[in-house]
Amino acid sequence: MNRILLASAFLLVNISAAFADEIPSALPAPAAVSPVAAAVSPVPAAVSPAPKASAPKLVEPHLHIARSNLVGHARIALTFDACMGQADERILSTLVRERIPATIFVTARWLKRNPAALAVFLQNPDLFELENHGQNHIPAVDTPTLIYGIASAGSPQAVRQEVEGGAAAMVAAGIPAPHWFRGSTAKYDLSAIGEIRAMGYRIAGYSVNGDGGSLLGAVITEKRIASAKDGDVVISHINQPTHTAGEGVAKALVDLKAKGTQFVRLQDVEDTGDDKTTE
Repeated sequence: MNRILLASAFLLVNISAAFADEIPSALPAPAAVSPVAAAVSPVPAAVSPAPKASAPKLVEPHLHIARSNLVGHARIALTFDACMGQADERILSTLVRERIPATIFVTARWLKRNPAALAVFLQNPDLFELENHGQNHIPAVDTPTLIYGIASAGSPQAVRQEVEGGAAAMVAAGIPAPHWFRGSTAKYDLSAIGEIRAMGYRIAGYSVNGDGGSLLGAVITEKRIASAKDGDVVISHINQPTHTAGEGVAKALVDLKAKGTQFVRLQDVEDTGDDKTTE
């Protein structure tokens, strides 16, 4: 029996080897195909993609004010953006209590949600200068693009609407007509700067980013603002009461005042902005 089984196995191996010899060795191995590719029609010849539109050149203008040139009495302009959301009472109460003047850039959207804070601003005209931050907090760029994930105005007409809509909301709320404009993200293209200037506005850049869009922690925010020097324009936010940055802003204001800092509003002092934003 064992001899029969061995003979059968030997015969089977020889037949398999002979069959294998009949397979042409020149044929390439089949390429691996993904399950997705196998389920679709064959891909046509590659087509060159359409050229992408070039991104607009954006600038983030700087702004400085005339220095005091007095040792121990640096002159600083505090500017705050009120984009959306609620008023940060930590900052607002510090400004009022310490009698620290500041320029506040408000949007139409913020004004609708914060009548109480607006009343405080209007009750203290010696402290607060209110200026235009736009209608809907849309970047003032007249070419379609994304800035920090925010869609730009995208056309000259939309830039004009953003600026004029913000100003109209301010006047309707009892605020004097604005003379300064700062767009969302503080970035612009040069053509939009020309359009806004032609509307009669100066464009407010800055030289010290105090709170990183209100996203920084309290300690680093305090250090940034406290580092401001004679002639600096500081930008921070007064519309994020739940962010820790507001604590740092309030602390830095008190510290700077204790050092003898002279705080001014933009309307009270000469200034110089680059990218033709003020000239």
